[in-house]
Amino acid sequence: MDIALLGHGTVGRGVDEICAKLDGVDVTRILELPDRLTDERMTSNFQDILDDPDITLVLECMGGLEPAHTFIADALAAGKSVVTSNKAVVAHYLQEFVELAHTTGSQLICEAAVGGGVPWLSSIRQVRRIDEISSVSGIMNGTTNFILDAMHKGDADFAETLAEAQRLGYAERDPSADIDGIDVANKVVISTLAAFDALTTVDQIPVTGIRHFSKTDEETFKAHGRTVKLIGRAVREGDRFACAVEPVAMPDFTVEASIPSNFNILSLDAETVGPLKFYGQGAGSLPTGNAMVQDVLDYREGKRPAFRIDPDLIWDATLLTGDYVIRTTANLPVDGKVYGANARLIEGINAEEAYALLTTARETDSEAMIFARPRKALFK
Repeated sequence: MDIALLGHGTVGRGVDEICAKLDGVDVTRILELPDRLTDERMTSNFQDILDDPDITLVLECMGGLEPAHTFIADALAAGKSVVTSNKAVVAHYLQEFVELAHTTGSQLICEAAVGGGVPWLSSIRQVRRIDEISSVSGIMNGTTNFILDAMHKGDADFAETLAEAQRLGYAERDPSADIDGIDVANKVVISTLAAFDALTTVDQIPVTGIRHFSKTDEETFKAHGRTVKLIGRAVREGDRFACAVEPVAMPDFTVEASIPSNFNILSLDAETVGPLKFYGQGAGSLPTGNAMVQDVLDYREGKRPAFRIDPDLIWDATLLTGDYVIRTTANLPVDGKVYGANARLIEGINAEEAYALLTTARETDSEAMIFARPRKALFK
């Protein structure tokens, strides 16, 4: 089977390296910039790939929104299926891509977009053969987990730990997508559609990152037997669903609290199979390349999953109601119990209300933070 790669950077080289070891999968075209045509398979003209009748599968390894969006849309419109690890472009244009694929009979396949080498979306599909999934959640970003884990175990503050993550290559020069929770939100959008057939957008989800997480916050929660992790989550009950991305103060005895360094853990709960957890590296050239090539092999074997959008599902923020700790020097319109230095526990509010409370606090305290604080009864 002939395939084309769009991009030959970190992920593209990983895919190319893995494919070279396989029988029956040949990378015959590689799209690259005009000044980077170092291989006879390379072209700077995407039309060369669209016009090649032997290529039925295109692997997008570029990253970013454009021109990745245009290339994916054009490939799907031409009836060529697409494998991608680009969670940002998939989340942003998910409805367009799904509708194009249904129209032309092509496939949008994006296992590597969530969890890197962790078999997450394929496991969701496997579970849904029998079960209805009621929730998905997890640590979906290795950069933020590295930062939070290092701060939990050491004495460095946020800025020092972020700098170390950048030095090690875990964080980008501009880490905003990671530390502000946008990367996780993209993965939640994709996971929500895979698990529930529910279409949402990053703009609809209340998203709180860890940019202003401090050693004082760390010490506050440590005194309460809790460890902070950045968690993406989505729940469904009947025809209603809701999602959130936020720092969560996990009880120390939970599995999530123990996840080290830049590892991910993704969880689902379903009717008969119960809770399942999937742990592993969430990024990197070879883990991500492995996930993409798994998609290639599934495609070759005729396993071609299709996303479905259920238009009757309704957003209901009350499904994510619980307790929150807000740390701020601002005056708030609600009362709460003292929880630590400038920290108060607000009980019985939902994720949207918590985000609104944080937005109000940041009008006068730009470094305010809010944390979900699950009750121990939720973790058995």
